[in-house]
Amino acid sequence: MTHTPVPLTLGADQARTRIQELAVIDVRTPAEYASGHLPTALNIPLDHIRRALPEIRHAAERGGVLVVCASGARSESACKILAEQGVTAATLAGGTGAWAAAGHDLHTPAARAPRAGWSMDRQVRFTAGSLVLLGLLLGLLVHPALLLIPVGVAVGLVFSALTNTCGMAAMLGKLPHNRPRAVDLNAARAALRNR
Repeated sequence: MTHTPVPLTLGADQARTRIQELAVIDVRTPAEYASGHLPTALNIPLDHIRRALPEIRHAAERGGVLVVCASGARSESACKILAEQGVTAATLAGGTGAWAAAGHDLHTPAARAPRAGWSMDRQVRFTAGSLVLLGLLLGLLVHPALLLIPVGVAVGLVFSALTNTCGMAAMLGKLPHNRPRAVDLNAARAALRNR
């Protein structure tokens, strides 16, 4: 099958024009995916990418792969993992946020509960801010050694920025409210095989 090469980054409008020829993989948590995803997107969370590698490789050879997350950071990480395995994939610049901002529809499952969960980056900001405030309060009112809590959060945020990873997001992603349904990795892998 002959196809047009996919650049390493696609804008929302570029991705929309090519959405039918690309295998779209959403690497967010199942809760984030359920809150709204690109048409045709399959949910393969970032921590499951390696398990679906043969099927992703197959999809890349047949027409290209577009990796999507909320802002583009996790999809870039997924693209790096794939590149290390010899699979070229594109990332959606700005993620689903940029897609929605460009006026494109996000699909949500029909059985979706009316109350939407917070995005992962919002959860991280809330948790980090809460830990800093709590550490400062405890350090001033209980014991100065507890000021190490906000110092630890600051170090974690700097490390997160330097490595483009987020340990706090990984931990928060394992909480029950971020996994309202199990990832159907087998169905996503089968859909990629049948592309």
